[in-house]
Amino acid sequence: MRGKLLTLLKVAISLGLIAYLFTFKVDLGTVLRVLGQADLGRVALALGLYFGAIALGATKWQLLLRQQGIQVPLAALWRYTFEGLFFGNFLLPLVASDVVRGYDLARHTDRAAEAAISVLVDKLVGLLAFAAAAAAMTLTVALGWIPGGPALRGAVWVVWAAFGGFVVLFAALLSRRLRALVERLFRLPLLSRAAPLYRRLSEAIQPFRERPLALLQAFGISLAVLLVTNAVNWLLAEALGGGLPMRYIFLFNPMVAFAPILIPSVGGLGVNQGAYDLFYASLGGVVSSDFAISLSLLMQVLIYVSSLPGGVLWWRGQRRGGKPEGPAA
Repeated sequence: MRGKLLTLLKVAISLGLIAYLFTFKVDLGTVLRVLGQADLGRVALALGLYFGAIALGATKWQLLLRQQGIQVPLAALWRYTFEGLFFGNFLLPLVASDVVRGYDLARHTDRAAEAAISVLVDKLVGLLAFAAAAAAMTLTVALGWIPGGPALRGAVWVVWAAFGGFVVLFAALLSRRLRALVERLFRLPLLSRAAPLYRRLSEAIQPFRERPLALLQAFGISLAVLLVTNAVNWLLAEALGGGLPMRYIFLFNPMVAFAPILIPSVGGLGVNQGAYDLFYASLGGVVSSDFAISLSLLMQVLIYVSSLPGGVLWWRGQRRGGKPEGPAA
């Protein structure tokens, strides 16, 4: 019952945001004209780069697994990643992307706990990298290199507060001393219910406590993924006629990435469009709402298309009896 209610909530949010944007913010005919004039060559190049970003993400996952003593072929991790994206983008109301790839890996290795840990740490490191990049780029606003009104300058403080929260959380999960202090806080009545979740997170990340270099490398790969997706957004903007300076993409793209995580939706539909309009049109004032939402819709199509191979791979796996590709080395 709870799952069905969450599904209905996600659908309602996605449809509600789309209805709002096309009723009060943009004209559908204008958006369709902008999309109809897209340079397909640049769109195809952007799609190729986006596949590269996905491949980089799988490489980071393999690095983290090796630190746990788990050897899995990169091709297998690509498959699990694409299958996760397919389920996450098309069947998100039923199964989350990270759950799918963690399940696939657990079947491959017969080590369910370690598989779950690798997926969790992969996610945490990626979020920390994106938050760090967003915080770094907001300095361009604070220093006046990127002009911004009061609303954008206010967003700078929000970004830095979020980044500070991520740093404190990561430190509290890794450090045994900080962990002991934080556990005292969870004795308070208001926080006691969250104590088991915190303990599970902390225990999950402890295997990496003695391997800071691996976490640093994973952090660097996450930044590389962000750089590639920045290039993808710029290429799509150029495909629609240009006019969106790269520095604004570097500033806003890591912030946009958090929107589907914070707000439930069906594959980010509606939430992504609202985020593009908020950052690029309302706060940045660098493009019109019509252009921002056209760009977001083109990016949404790219996300969907790039996850289609996961459906093919899953279908082929089912035809083979749903068996893993082979034992871990």
